[in-house]
Amino acid sequence: MLLARIVGTVVATRKDPRLVSSKLLLARPVDPDGKHEGNHLVAIDTVDAGIGETVLIVSGSSARMAAGMKDLPVDAVVVGIVDHVDVPS
Repeated sequence: MLLARIVGTVVATRKDPRLVSSKLLLARPVDPDGKHEGNHLVAIDTVDAGIGETVLIVSGSSARMAAGMKDLPVDAVVVGIVDHVDVPS
């Protein structure tokens, strides 16, 4: 599971028919302090996330276990919107 910030949207008018009506978001992984790390990725949105929000993303085979993703050609799915990250010192 990854922490990431939504930085944009992706529009693909031609795509696998199983992805029609799926909202595609551009996300960038962040550390617990919110600093960007790693490369951007495209994820299917299942929780109505928006630009600027910190989210939880599952990837790989776990992505296809998210609600409604079974047998879809997905590698990353937004499964939660983060309210707060607390890292005790």
